[in-house]
Amino acid sequence: MGEIRERAYAKLNLSLDVISKLPDGYHELCMVMQSVAMHDELHIRLRDKSQIRLSVNLPFLPCDNRNIAAKAAKAFFEKTGFKGGCDIDIIKNIPVCAGMGGGSADGAAVLRGLNKLFGNPLSHKELLELSFTLGSDLPFCVCGGTALAKGKGEVLTALAPLPHCFIVICKPSFSVSTPVLFSKIDSRNIKYRPDTAGILNCIDKEDLSGICRRMYNVFEEVLPETPKDVSLIKRTLLDCGALGAVMTGTGSAVFGVFDEAEKAEKARLLLLKSYNEVFLTQPQGAISI
Repeated sequence: MGEIRERAYAKLNLSLDVISKLPDGYHELCMVMQSVAMHDELHIRLRDKSQIRLSVNLPFLPCDNRNIAAKAAKAFFEKTGFKGGCDIDIIKNIPVCAGMGGGSADGAAVLRGLNKLFGNPLSHKELLELSFTLGSDLPFCVCGGTALAKGKGEVLTALAPLPHCFIVICKPSFSVSTPVLFSKIDSRNIKYRPDTAGILNCIDKEDLSGICRRMYNVFEEVLPETPKDVSLIKRTLLDCGALGAVMTGTGSAVFGVFDEAEKAEKARLLLLKSYNEVFLTQPQGAISI
């Protein structure tokens, strides 16, 4: 039976805007998204029995149908009608509950891997459509790179790659409830919104400083008053020379973008004095499907 290894790349939100609440309870979004080199590692092996077996190196994560990687495998077999099953082993490196799309990236990697193992029975379009049935971040995680995401996250426009830079990511110990933040957004007027058009223009011009000055996430307006880690991390990153710093997704991870490796490493070491999960990475290009 065949086997394959796939990397599941983390995602960051260079910008995140909530446009409106839709009749079905979901939200219309507008986001500039970026994948980074930080990744989970997946080993997928086909098996004769119609069974999906999943293992994860973090004991607190589920290994049954609650895990999006298992859901993705089940959805692939149901969509294609292929018989059999698979073993999926995941080594997690992306922080959990961080707003970095770790679970979505794993599900997307399973879809890519299985599609390759079976000779690409699903077209690019079909793979994206199937991924969206599993979660709004999955279509981007299937493709990666730099993209504008609209709708519920499924309407993607590929963008030019982010200019060469270094990214420091810090995940504080607390997590943020996504449903709570969305409910808070729904109950108030959003005062500030990201300059999405400006970011797109700066990407076209390869203007890294201009991109970073315009990074913004509307969810930062509705964060709990305590703890204040998000604002403290942002301040530390900026004081160390970051061109811009922002929270990703619904948090709680915060990242800063640097044009010099030395400044980025200085920020990483400084943040490690207060936080356990601090990483230095770089932008990742589009993923081959």
